[in-house]
Amino acid sequence: MTQSLVMLTTSGCHLCDVAQALLLERHPHVRLTKVDIAMDDALIERYGSRIPVLRAGNGGELDWPFNAAALQTWLAGLKIS
Repeated sequence: MTQSLVMLTTSGCHLCDVAQALLLERHPHVRLTKVDIAMDDALIERYGSRIPVLRAGNGGELDWPFNAAALQTWLAGLKIS
């Protein structure tokens, strides 16, 4: 079964590119849906200084900065291996 995550991002976010590469390098099977926060004032308010943010279907979030170990721990808690 393919797992799905959402990445809160915005155009030109180089840290978002780094986070995506980190995720997909270790978990290429994860389906990643990007949501551009620039399209919603409420999202800008909530996430503007935190992106990239990974969000799971259960509402759990992982804010940048994170490294491979933190990402792996978070994914393990979601039962994504």
